[in-house]
Amino acid sequence: MGLSESDIAYTHEIFEELGDITSRKMMGGLSIYCNGVIFSILDSQGTLYLKAKGGFEKEMEAAGAVQFGADTGKTMCYWTMPCSALDDPDIALDWARRAFTALS
Repeated sequence: MGLSESDIAYTHEIFEELGDITSRKMMGGLSIYCNGVIFSILDSQGTLYLKAKGGFEKEMEAAGAVQFGADTGKTMCYWTMPCSALDDPDIALDWARRAFTALS
């Protein structure tokens, strides 16, 4: 399943309050940047992940997020959006803001 233009537009819409949101298609998915810093990815299945390092990684895990690649044993520093954020753009924006702040 490839990403549609509406998937990409929706992602930009959710995150637009963070700053200058840009994206780039990569390996069937999408890399999402804020002010030139990658902080999120959208995989080819439409699963949205946030980049998490250090203490924020523990917050994501505690909220029930799943690490990218956990099913294959080849993990990366990206975690799924917590379930509470999937249907609420305001909560998704809050998590994204926290992810971006943790990268600074």
